[in-house]
Amino acid sequence: MTDTAVRLDKWLWAARFFKTRGLAKDAIEGGKVHYDGARAKPSRNVEVGAMLRMRLGFDEKIVEVLALSDKRRGAPEAQLLYRETEESVEKRLAMAAQRKAQNAGQAAPDHKPSKKDRRDIRKMKDSFNA
Repeated sequence: MTDTAVRLDKWLWAARFFKTRGLAKDAIEGGKVHYDGARAKPSRNVEVGAMLRMRLGFDEKIVEVLALSDKRRGAPEAQLLYRETEESVEKRLAMAAQRKAQNAGQAAPDHKPSKKDRRDIRKMKDSFNA
């Protein structure tokens, strides 16, 4: 934990939301991270108490910054840097349950496709694209 200024991309990386700073930077520039309700730049300094809204895959997380760090450590330490809001957790779990229910109706294949099956699939896809 540090008291000095920490860049947003570096904090997101240290808090383990992204595997690399480059991925964090790309997400910020792509508008997937909002700082206190507004789009931010990767170089923005993070402050304790700030609210971050992040789009991570299918999920959207709203977290409050509790501490600053510019070093990437273990997951238990990284979780001390932020707190996810209750409404964010509820919404995320509800969306996950909805996705699971949608996929429940789809039957999994009984077997791995054979070479002939793959040729037939490719032929069918090509006929749709033609």
